Amino acid sequence: MSAQPDIRSLSDEDLKQALVDLGEKPFRAKQVSEWLWTHAAGSFDEMTSLGKGLREKLDASFSLGRIDQVEAQQSRDGTVKCAFQIDGDAHRVVEGVLIPTTKRLTACISSQVGCSLACKFCATGKLKLLKNLTAGEMFDQVQMLNAMAHERHGKGLSNIVYMGMGEPLLNYRNVLESVDRITGTPGLAMSPKRITVSTAGIAKAIKRLGDDEVKFNLALSLHAANDEKRNHIMAI
Repeated sequence: MSAQPDIRSLSDEDLKQALVDLGEKPFRAKQVSEWLWTHAAGSFDEMTSLGKGLREKLDASFSLGRIDQVEAQQSRDGTVKCAFQIDGDAHRVVEGVLIPTTKRLTACISSQVGCSLACKFCATGKLKLLKNLTAGEMFDQVQMLNAMAHERHGKGLSNIVYMGMGEPLLNYRNVLESVDRITGTPGLAMSPKRITVSTAGIAKAIKRLGDDEVKFNLALSLHAANDEKRNHIMAI
């Protein structure tokens, strides 16, 4: 893993300042952002609208981390389950799923490697939490599943659900940043109304969502009709 900071971890303002510090004009930040979040560039060399000098400066100053798809399995109904490797580490793998239905193409993505909760019905709960995914790593899952949707179905994703590995609200800041990138421009310009974040029930974070006036949908995983049963299978 590179010791250089990942350029996608910078806010728009921090990216603009970083480019100014490299002797570039502030407007270059928008060009770089478009390559990162709209075109999903995998390297600085792919940013062909930038001069060679700037590309070399970026390569010397930053890393450009991307997840790797290492496996894809398709079921009879067309659902495709993908394994994505993080940081080139075979022990850090998350799942993303492309789910086609008559009217929708939905991407189900992960927010953590492993999980700190131990819900009895969930296989991920048997794994310890290894890593909170960055906004860029969650965006990558969406971008790759969106490309797969175009390739297999001739159209892009209609919906995104954060229902894969991990508890999204225990990775609060990064999840919200990823939604901003997915819905923003540069980005995928997707409506937040087509995005659903699922939670096992992190009460303080649910309240924080209201305080932050988020525009996406929230799904609550109940799994029982009363507290006694729920506490037995979901010790939250």
